Amino acid sequence: MLLSFATFSSMAAQRICDAMLPELSRVFDVGLSQAAQVISLFAVVYGVAQLVYGPLGDRLGKFRIVAWATLACGVGSVLAALAGSLHLLVLARMATGLAAAAIIPLSLAWIGDSVRLDQLQETIARVGLGTTLGIGGGQLIGGLLTQTLGWRWAFVFLALLFGVVGTLLLADERRQRAAMQAMAPDPLAAPQTARASFFAQTWPIITARWSRVMLLTAFTEGAAGFGVLAMWAAHLQRSLGMSMSGSGAVVALFGLGGMLYMATARHLIPRLGPHGLSQAGGAVMGVCALVVAFTQLWQLAIPASLLAGFGFFMFHNTMQANAAQMAPASRGTGVSLFAAALFLGQSVGALLAASLIGAIGSRTVVAVGGVVMIALGLAFGAALRRKERLAVVH
Repeated sequence: MLLSFATFSSMAAQRICDAMLPELSRVFDVGLSQAAQVISLFAVVYGVAQLVYGPLGDRLGKFRIVAWATLACGVGSVLAALAGSLHLLVLARMATGLAAAAIIPLSLAWIGDSVRLDQLQETIARVGLGTTLGIGGGQLIGGLLTQTLGWRWAFVFLALLFGVVGTLLLADERRQRAAMQAMAPDPLAAPQTARASFFAQTWPIITARWSRVMLLTAFTEGAAGFGVLAMWAAHLQRSLGMSMSGSGAVVALFGLGGMLYMATARHLIPRLGPHGLSQAGGAVMGVCALVVAFTQLWQLAIPASLLAGFGFFMFHNTMQANAAQMAPASRGTGVSLFAAALFLGQSVGALLAASLIGAIGSRTVVAVGGVVMIALGLAFGAALRRKERLAVVH
């Protein structure tokens, strides 16, 4: 439950700026693409930091790092609330991204270490409830507080949230450590194992064929899914004339759709299997993105955003479960490399989408993201089916 609260906080921090981009553009008198740096550079730092947190989690303890990183995010959010210029706001967002980078991937890796393989995807789906709520909650809270109290209050909210959750996590980490010491009070009784270097942990992962497939798919998913999603609220405001709070609320339904998937995952996973979840999820997400792109009725954007979230998390949950098994011997490193690819893709996608909106329009940008998600779901589903067949043969 605590990890779910932590992943909620981390994802809310990622999405809190989506609906406020037009307001930041107005307040700081800059273009939308420049204002989007509060999202894109957050994602860049988030992605690059994975290269550090994975091996660090394998060495020092995944849960401990998640706890301290959550508290550090609270400090970054305070700095964002106090920022007097866009430059300082971007720097504060980068600091928050540096800390937030540890939370979701190391939580997944800790679950992978603690849960049986046959329950892994279902457990990740349950803990992922915080992630999905964070997507919708971040967009809704960001739009609502920006329109009512001002954009700074969105970061005040984040600072309080991170402070409470981080304190609870740290207390639980100390409880876990005390329980382990009580079970094995003599530290010399524990076998000492040599710790592999960063290169020794990482090289076998990035050179394996299946790992390369996973990392490339994660990068594309980040660009077409999360990256383009950052433009949805701005698209609804520009094309349909919706308010910041209204567009934020509609896009927040994306997270609610993810919640619906988490509630039904227990039944869908054995019925469709990983390849079926991937293909169906990519198709549903893509078709709904096309509806959001081309509809002239804001009412249609409501079910489209809801179903888009359902489809996206069918695909994303399958990716997470495979990432947790990509490198069992160095699980923290493997999951962190996956997260690095995912959020570097998000950064590229958000930057590219924001820069293309002025040239080709937000409608085309959102539509292209949908088409890519359809193709990606079909391709990754086919790759999973081939992998399953090879496993049966061997």
